[in-house]
Amino acid sequence: MNSQTQAFSIAGEAGPLECTLDLPPEISPRGIALIAHPHPLYGGTMDNKVVQTLARAFIALGYVSVRMNFRGVGSSAGVHDDGIGETQDMALLHAHMRAQYPNLPVAMAGFSFGTFVLSRLQQQLVAQHEPAERLVLVGTAAGKWVLPEVPANTLLIHGEQDDTIPLVDVLAWARPQDLPVIVIPGADHFFHRKLHHIKKLVIDGWDRSSSSQAL
Repeated sequence: MNSQTQAFSIAGEAGPLECTLDLPPEISPRGIALIAHPHPLYGGTMDNKVVQTLARAFIALGYVSVRMNFRGVGSSAGVHDDGIGETQDMALLHAHMRAQYPNLPVAMAGFSFGTFVLSRLQQQLVAQHEPAERLVLVGTAAGKWVLPEVPANTLLIHGEQDDTIPLVDVLAWARPQDLPVIVIPGADHFFHRKLHHIKKLVIDGWDRSSSSQAL
């Protein structure tokens, strides 16, 4: 993605896991962003355009952005595990990055299947009293899998014309939690020609959040 990109691997429960780290230009990063890709059985990888867009947004915000290929994708060992093993693997990546940058907060952003994995991981982190500072869920997989509740400050972005995960299913999941959903008019599931909106919404949403916390 840029000259600051580094490839590495971690030991997963099913074998080595292929990862990519993107460093921001700042000497002192403000946080870590873990980014999860869409469904491996339908072509999802860490190089997915939505995933890369999320990584770019967090790099612009000064975060160390980390992506990982789930089990059986690219050079990652193992086979697809319906989100169970993938959640375990993301937990290992979380622990690895926390060890590398122990004083930095962690944000998590996922697309489609990745939203299922990260919402499950957040649930685990909350139980361990170390929740992520904030989630970004794009194309949230409501109705496809049973998603746990997520924190009130979660940024939800969905395409109006998503025919893979219908907007009505996301609204039905978000409504009992009183969660706002940002809808991008005309956007399909993969946000063709709409990726710039995702980046802007994440950057603007983070900046507003920081400003409000400072007041």
